[in-house]
Amino acid sequence: MDVPATNFIRAGSLEELKATGRLVVRGPHRPILVVHDRGRIFALDNRCPHMGFPLDRGSVEDGILTCHWHHARFDLASGCTFDLWADDVPTCPVEVRDLDVWVKPTFGHPDPAAHWRRRLHDGLAHDLGLVIAKAVHGELAVDVPPVEAVRQIVLFGVCNRDGWGVGLTILTALGTLLPVLPEEETYLALFHGARRVAADSEGEAPRRERAPLTSSPDLATLKRWLRRWTTVRHREAAERTVLTAIATGASPAALADLLLAAETDRAFADTGHSLDFINKAFDCLDLIGWEHAAAVLPTVIGQMVAARGAEESTAWRQPVDLVALCHTTAAELPDLFAAGRGGGRWSDHAALAHMLLGDDPAAIMDAIKAAIRAGAAPPDLGRSLAYAAALRVARFGSANEHADWETAHHVFTYANAVHRMLTRIGTVDRDGQSEAVHAILHGAMALYLARYLNVPPARIPGNGGEGLNDLPTDAEALRAALLDAFDRQRQVDLAARLAARHLTLGHPPQVLIATLARALLREDAGFHAYQMLEAGVREFGEWGNTDEGRHILIAVARYLAAHSPTERAALQTADIARRLMRGGELHQDAAAVDCSA
Repeated sequence: MDVPATNFIRAGSLEELKATGRLVVRGPHRPILVVHDRGRIFALDNRCPHMGFPLDRGSVEDGILTCHWHHARFDLASGCTFDLWADDVPTCPVEVRDLDVWVKPTFGHPDPAAHWRRRLHDGLAHDLGLVIAKAVHGELAVDVPPVEAVRQIVLFGVCNRDGWGVGLTILTALGTLLPVLPEEETYLALFHGARRVAADSEGEAPRRERAPLTSSPDLATLKRWLRRWTTVRHREAAERTVLTAIATGASPAALADLLLAAETDRAFADTGHSLDFINKAFDCLDLIGWEHAAAVLPTVIGQMVAARGAEESTAWRQPVDLVALCHTTAAELPDLFAAGRGGGRWSDHAALAHMLLGDDPAAIMDAIKAAIRAGAAPPDLGRSLAYAAALRVARFGSANEHADWETAHHVFTYANAVHRMLTRIGTVDRDGQSEAVHAILHGAMALYLARYLNVPPARIPGNGGEGLNDLPTDAEALRAALLDAFDRQRQVDLAARLAARHLTLGHPPQVLIATLARALLREDAGFHAYQMLEAGVREFGEWGNTDEGRHILIAVARYLAAHSPTERAALQTADIARRLMRGGELHQDAAAVDCSA
């Protein structure tokens, strides 16, 4: 971090420095290396910026300092590295006074926020994890709001890759969780999001901008056009159509309706990833500001138009033609919604969710139709679908193959995206809301096809009188036990029981959520795990600490436990960066002279 200092400290005599070529001074915040080379004197941080090894053990030749360990090379005069992966060495002022050498242990920058923004850009541009970690830490240390860091990373990502990627999904998912994360986890969240965006952009062609049409068609026309271009997989035309909607001032709700109508012309496209990416792009704009819509939304169009729909899958056609069933039900939706508008507020979300878990697809569709007739609005249907999908994960049986977790995951994150998009649309287009509800029908059939994952179902802890009294009662003890469970493989059931114990005892759900976030952020997790946590927290927010909310967080705990532990290499990088930025010495040098007194 940047430490102000006003006073010089004596490093030693000039004669001694010339004789040895270098001196190490233990300053007030970090060790300082003083080097004499070719008649000039230089002062640098003695910790190699790569991993903290003492630079005084290195070699000096022709104005270049080489680290003894990983052979990173640095310009003595500026501290700039010749090997970008190592980062630059901070330098400080040095003077000779009466044949003594004095150094001023000032390692700051005139505009720290601008400096760390520049370093973050450098790290992103060259995919340098250590540089990214230091820059994120540096921005937070000088009180740059986390959302500003998210904005910078997003805008880098959408400009330097031709299409939305998993990195932007991870960044957005973690960005939405920032309000519930403690300070240390905020640093890790931004680091993980940034490093994944950098990895996505490495070696990729930059995005080429398209322009909106110069005319101003109405939204109904733009919706027809976008559905046409999506059907024939015409990316450029689809992007220009979306850009035109943005340029003509369409609201976020209208844009959501526009994209969802085109997206759902294919069923459960790309196993739900296509819609989830669209939803994440909207969430991203909620974070960084809708003035960036023209930069962000077109990035999801490429996958949307190229995606393969489930109608091309045998499982959706045989032994029951689920696509035909969706089409038949969809044709009834306008009349069903018209009939349901006179009803009161509908609240049977949990009951509908359990019906959606049935093993008869026709009966599932009948349950949806009955709910609509009874007054269920599209967001109500989305809430029920998401809870039902969470139960698939919470009841995921141990007899399944490990890869089957992803089948359950895909349905849940798709259902969450459907719920979010339908909530976002609201009542923007009452006449067209039946088109958006096609996503509910597709999600219900995807949920039906995943029914085998619950045969036999895993027991949900705390249900049916199952005892949890063998577990701790103290919130901190439960937190420690849960993190310990994530340190070991095959602890899915224990993680679920600990999560259930925390909630049934009435401990704050926010503490459990923060613990789950900590467990995730220390892993080298795949992007599905980030999706799972964020979607689970979103859906828990709909229910609160009820039985249904408890089931959702149990599902999250089980999924994360099934994918832990990993090598945790990224955590090591983040920890090295944090310790270096705080002035810590990763490798002590007993020979340093303490001049801090």
